[in-house]
Amino acid sequence: MFFKFQIIRYWLLIRFRKPRSKTALQKLQKKNWHKFQQVLLRSPFYRDKVQENTPLAAYPLMNKASFMKQFDQINTQNIRVDEAYKVAQEAEKSRDFSPEINHITVGLSSGTSGNRGIFLASQKERAFWVAAVLDRVIGFSLKKRSVAFFLRANSNLYSSVKSRILSFAFFDLYDALAQHVSRLNALQPTILVAQPSMLLDLAQEVKAGRLQIHPQKIISVAEVLYPEDKAVLEATFGQTIHQVYQCTEGFLASTCAYGTLHFNEDFLIIEKKFLDESKTRFHPIITDLKRSSQPIVRYELNDIIQEKTDCPCGSPMMGIAQIEGRADDVLVFKNVEGQTIKIYPDFFRRAIIAADAAIQDYTLVQRNAHLLELYIQGTEEHFQKAKRNIDALLNKYQAKAVTIIRTTIKHHEQGNKLRRIKYEKN
Repeated sequence: MFFKFQIIRYWLLIRFRKPRSKTALQKLQKKNWHKFQQVLLRSPFYRDKVQENTPLAAYPLMNKASFMKQFDQINTQNIRVDEAYKVAQEAEKSRDFSPEINHITVGLSSGTSGNRGIFLASQKERAFWVAAVLDRVIGFSLKKRSVAFFLRANSNLYSSVKSRILSFAFFDLYDALAQHVSRLNALQPTILVAQPSMLLDLAQEVKAGRLQIHPQKIISVAEVLYPEDKAVLEATFGQTIHQVYQCTEGFLASTCAYGTLHFNEDFLIIEKKFLDESKTRFHPIITDLKRSSQPIVRYELNDIIQEKTDCPCGSPMMGIAQIEGRADDVLVFKNVEGQTIKIYPDFFRRAIIAADAAIQDYTLVQRNAHLLELYIQGTEEHFQKAKRNIDALLNKYQAKAVTIIRTTIKHHEQGNKLRRIKYEKN
């Protein structure tokens, strides 16, 4: 019962203290950063920085490798990395996600960008997360609702969102599609939460008449939602597809009423590491002012973000025009002068889908500087059209001696994140 009171309290704070202007937002961030110093004093890694009154900009820049290397020193719960790994890995093997360490929930990231990360969450942090999800994602309602959510792994974090009027059903991504269809038809969920790749599979089942559900809201999570996939899903389900941007490092962004992702800057501080001279693309550097078990301070994500500045909702919180993918999905070539050139994945995506309106399912994998493997679900003519557009793009950048071959392998395994454009050495 106390846990539910915590959720209500946090929901009220999130809901009614939402900043309405940039000035109010900056004031709230400054206040939360000051309060956050008490958390950092409990972290052996950050304690000295607080005592020296170090400004945020002077804190060390972290990434997954450095963060995991300092795991034991960063967390405030005296939890060792080997202990946390053991609990989380055993949970994934047994598919029983209830075990904790000293009442702290432990989970693993999907590991698509290398070694798997570990996240920790106390009951207080879980309550805040639930409140944020209720406010930003699911929406508060007194009507009875059911939520079907698809994930690679369940967690106490997700199963916390449960009450008499809101029920959650976990769908394991590793289960067969036919099993999902049967369960969904029986459940008739009010809200459907899944990866874009799973939503696309479910859309095919809807078109085939095997899946007959009418959710009031559909939320895309865990993967990049490409514009062309979004269009297919909205046409199939007849509604706006909402999004959540969340990873091991926290609940980062969710869509407004107009479908634009906005960073949750009322409890995050976002710095930008620009990736191009035009400053149109950046890596977000995250400081989460509500994480106490495992402080996230100046953590650089390798996601490639394009900012949106003209959302009609008027929110002072930073909008996202597109999440292109990850930095390691930027394709690398040599030009005619032997210089290294980099081409962002979004340019290849646009080249492929512009080739023919019938092209909806594809992947492009770079094996080395001279070889691309292109999967196109369609005819040889569709492949040739896409290949011509890619060749034109490569010629524009003067990429030298690049061969494009057709493959029948989509390079996507069930349960893993779909990456349509990726750099993957042999």
